[in-house]
Amino acid sequence: MLSQKSIRDSFILQLVSASATLIVIFSVILYNYIKISIFEDIIQELTKQAHIIATSRVSSIERMGINIFDPSLSSINRPSDVQVTIAIRVNQPDVPTFEQSEQNGENFLTIFYPLEKRQHHFISITKNISNTYVLLDKILKNILIINLTAIFLILFYALFLSRMLVLPIRSLTSKLASMNENFLQKINTQKLPNEFLPLGNSINKLVERIQIFVNSQKELFIGAAHELKTPLAVMKTKNEVTLLKPRENEKYIETLKSNNQTINDMNKMISNILEIGRQEGAQFEKPVEIDLISFLKEQITNYTILAKMEEKEIVEEISPEQYKILTQPTLLMHILQNFVQNAVKFTPKGGKITIRSYLNKDGFFVHVIDEGIGIDENKDLFAPFKRYGNQTGAGLGLFLAKNAADAIGARISLKNRDDAQGTIATLLLPLRKHAL
Repeated sequence: MLSQKSIRDSFILQLVSASATLIVIFSVILYNYIKISIFEDIIQELTKQAHIIATSRVSSIERMGINIFDPSLSSINRPSDVQVTIAIRVNQPDVPTFEQSEQNGENFLTIFYPLEKRQHHFISITKNISNTYVLLDKILKNILIINLTAIFLILFYALFLSRMLVLPIRSLTSKLASMNENFLQKINTQKLPNEFLPLGNSINKLVERIQIFVNSQKELFIGAAHELKTPLAVMKTKNEVTLLKPRENEKYIETLKSNNQTINDMNKMISNILEIGRQEGAQFEKPVEIDLISFLKEQITNYTILAKMEEKEIVEEISPEQYKILTQPTLLMHILQNFVQNAVKFTPKGGKITIRSYLNKDGFFVHVIDEGIGIDENKDLFAPFKRYGNQTGAGLGLFLAKNAADAIGARISLKNRDDAQGTIATLLLPLRKHAL
């Protein structure tokens, strides 16, 4: 039984029903065309015969009820199923008319053709058309048989065609079903039909993102274990050394303070790891339409307070005046916050952090430019637990920013300034159809 949820079954039903409807309509038109053509030929033949008889000078024409197709009265070879007589019809105008009748199970067609100079007198030619109806019945039966055969063939063709159409989908489904976090392989789009290329490319992009996510998670877990194990080992060693022999109270206090500082650093690291979990939850946040310019200016107000506390200055260069976009504000804020916090952290006191935005054919750009020590562009800046410079931290900020950018379909990058010492952090939001 065909299922309404099956694309293949729906395609078969629609193709067969549409084809059957067209075949039936065409057959009805064809049958009626054949029928009309046959009767038109008969009518033309009777009209021609009636005209010849009406204009002839055969004297037997004036004798009522005489078959003037009798061989003894005419040299014209006339069929035996045709009867010609004279009829008087008072109420009929002097124009040819046709009547059909049925007698003893046989069908007849009669023409009444007006005689010249004989008012109310008509040539009556009656033709037996029973064989014509028999022929039409045979034609109708043959058309029905052809229709049933054609519908049967269309059904088989629909089954074959639907199988060919869903074959790429089944192939994609089979490959996706066999994938897991340990076996992620891209689909070969060269073997896909053109109609399935967008789907194949989308699946490959998804597979690539899953691969990045899985690898990042593995790297994160390994890094977290290493980053937490090292300070614990240091704390244990300090405690063991301190307890080897009796010491002054100041030594115990110094060890405890050092351990407390290590615990504080570990708490910061754990907080950053928890932030990763919160960010992953934010990826399921429903996108909303925001005015990106107003959003940026609101965030810059908060960043200005942060910079002033560090004796640094925020320079705002924002354009255009308005730009609406559909995005996830929480993830966008994570990216900007990380850029600005790093810029404030590495810029010396009295320095400036420039936040610049503009729109071009590639998309909407946001640059955060600092006056810090710069970066090593040959290193993987977005790997977890990577620290640069002499500043402290868990080394997860850029890793979080990269994950957030991937989630909203943005691109981020870091490079050194060409004109002076410092770094340019760039956020690119590509143009989309829903952006205004």
